[in-house]
Amino acid sequence: MAPRLELQALLLTMVDSVYFQPPPDIKMQYPCIVNERDDRFTAHAGNKPYAHMVAYQVTVIDRDPDSTIPDQVADLRFCEFQRTYKADNLNHDVYKLFF
Repeated sequence: MAPRLELQALLLTMVDSVYFQPPPDIKMQYPCIVNERDDRFTAHAGNKPYAHMVAYQVTVIDRDPDSTIPDQVADLRFCEFQRTYKADNLNHDVYKLFF
């Protein structure tokens, strides 16, 4: 299975609605997780690349400011918190996740 699909399956264990790069006209169901490709990391040794990791921006969107979903995302390996903000009466917690 492709890493992006593995990530999708993992995120679906946390919440029922997970969207990968959703188009602007989609009506999202909350709470949800939105993820998109954000960056790529390549480790080198001996003048050659030997490891590649794709970074995803993972955003938890929930009406509940005390939601436990952000904690579940934060517990993932190679995950780091970026920022939080409120928009349209929804709480957004943004993470960078290497997967």
